[in-house]
Amino acid sequence: MPVAFSDLLGISPDIELPLFVVIFIGVGVGLLLGFVWEWIREYRQRAEARAKARELDALRRELAALKSSDTPKGAAYVGFVFFEKSPRNVSIETARMLALSVPVGVAKVALVVNADNAFLDAITDAVPLDILQLHGSETPDRVLEIKVRYGLPVMKVVGIADVGDLAELEIYETVADQILVETKPANDASRPGGNGLAFDWSVIAKRRWPKPWMLAGGLTAENVALAAKMTGARQVDVSSGVESRTGVKDTDMIKRFIDAAKA
Repeated sequence: MPVAFSDLLGISPDIELPLFVVIFIGVGVGLLLGFVWEWIREYRQRAEARAKARELDALRRELAALKSSDTPKGAAYVGFVFFEKSPRNVSIETARMLALSVPVGVAKVALVVNADNAFLDAITDAVPLDILQLHGSETPDRVLEIKVRYGLPVMKVVGIADVGDLAELEIYETVADQILVETKPANDASRPGGNGLAFDWSVIAKRRWPKPWMLAGGLTAENVALAAKMTGARQVDVSSGVESRTGVKDTDMIKRFIDAAKA
């Protein structure tokens, strides 16, 4: 008997076992190891399934709010986030299923961050979309390339911190179909947006806009009316401001936000 094996069992290495016993032990150990491995693998799959189920439930609640007869009219867009670092990230399969349930008249938007053509191909082939929202550091040339390749309107997100960022805004207005103005993230931020922070709205107050635009960044039911008044925004975007916890939309908060935005 091998010394290492005998030490493990706590018996003398000089003991001789019949061949059938050795085979039986070997088969038993193999089956035990296989059982443990399968349990670990299935545990991971079950954990992933539970996470996906929670994700689906949260998104279904959001769509239910849009469909509900007592939801105030005014939700014109619904967004699907395709960015792994975001707590709101969804799979292409999940987005397709939910997009098919979006009410008629509500635009379906895909939010991507510096996505390559292969990823955009996969998204647009599977998910019925109306708009592509570019939330990364895409150049003006890349914005034009995406517009031509996919034949969809492109909404470019531009981060604003101060008046120095307005020059970049003007550049993207020449190539994008629509602009979304967002709070400019810190240099060390792990995500380009969706951080629940507002910027100084006076920076864009009384500005003339050559293209349709949308205001985002730290908006809630408590501040959206003031933000719209200060900036003249006729469209607003919200995510964390209607969540009961990160990544989980709250139907009542959505209703309150829409009411406040229309006030």
